[in-house]
Amino acid sequence: MEDHLMTYFMAEKQEALLFMALGAAALVVSFYLFKAESVYKGMIYPLIIVAAIQLVVGSTVYFRTDGQVEELAALLKDDPEKYKVEESQRMERVIKSFRVYKGTEIILLAIGIALTIAFREYNPWYSLGIGLIIESSLMLVLDLFAEKRAHEYMQFVVGS
Repeated sequence: MEDHLMTYFMAEKQEALLFMALGAAALVVSFYLFKAESVYKGMIYPLIIVAAIQLVVGSTVYFRTDGQVEELAALLKDDPEKYKVEESQRMERVIKSFRVYKGTEIILLAIGIALTIAFREYNPWYSLGIGLIIESSLMLVLDLFAEKRAHEYMQFVVGS
């Protein structure tokens, strides 16, 4: 039973590392765009904002996971029923939050697409749209993976 718990949280930890790496890469690209005389400077804004989110969320998940796993594994061993109740309540909140994340990412993706259509010539609004498309679609895909893992883990929790 503990294998499901470990599998879920190790995958969360791996994705957290990916979040941090993507955030760092976005900052590097933003720095390059800032220094270069590029028509894509408008991408800097969504890149930096989402990079900050990726770095904060990624590091938060990464650094709290080991302690969280220890606590949950002990609770599962000592009081499986309490584990089931508390963890299923927590996971319900996690799963509900994905609706908000996906909705926000889809709206930002649509705004990015609209900006690239409305401002076809290369200007800051066009490149802002490109940045929104890149970051919102990337975050949407990662959140879809995370949501699928959350549902699978929730099935384990409820069935435990």
